[in-house]
This record gives sequence, C-alpha cells and structure tokens, in this order.
Amino acid sequence: MSHINYRSLKKYKYQLMRNYKYETGICINHDVKIQGFVALAPTGTLNISKGYAWDGPSGPTIDTKNFMRGSLVHDALYQLMRLKLLPASLRETADMLLRRICIEDGMCRLRA
Repeated sequence: MSHINYRSLKKYKYQLMRNYKYETGICINHDVKIQGFVALAPTGTLNISKGYAWDGPSGPTIDTKNFMRGSLVHDALYQLMRLKLLPASLRETADMLLRRICIEDGMCRLRA
C-alpha cells in the first residue's frame, strides 16, 4: 500500500502535504495538467502536487483512512474531466480506480 500525507482544511476537507504519483493506466496522446496541481502524462502517470486540496469521499459514506488515497485520485481525475481536459467518457475508469485503490488500502469489497 502506498501512503499519502494530508491535513484537514476548512474550505476543502483535505490538503496534500507531499507530492503523490499514481499509475492510472489511462494512456492519452498528450500531457494534461492543471498548472501546479495535477498532471496526467501520456503514459498514464498521475502526478498530484503538494498543496492540492480535495473534498475527500462524498455521498452517503464516512471518511476513513482506507478511502483517502482513492478519493484523492478520483477527485483529481474528475477535476480534469470537469475542466474538459479529459473526456467525460473516463468517468467509469475513474470510478473503477477509486474502487481498486480502496480495496488495495484495506476496504472491504462490499463497501468499495
């Protein structure tokens, strides 16, 4: 399991305290980035920079440690889609990554 460092905030729930990298498997033909915060390389490597803020898990759930890393990756990918830097057709892929990461981090499959 790969760990992330984060802290709680007021406007957003959490802020990343050190850079984080994750291999998404999403291969694209160009770099996609939100300057200074999130970058997705053509190889599928997602880089999220220290200082990035996100809302954590949403919906009818509670914020647990085994949900943090998945919510970080999921929120970053969804932000790229909202900004139309990635196609909305990747929603299902982002959702599957959330589930996979949560299971890797010890969440039971039913909850994931």
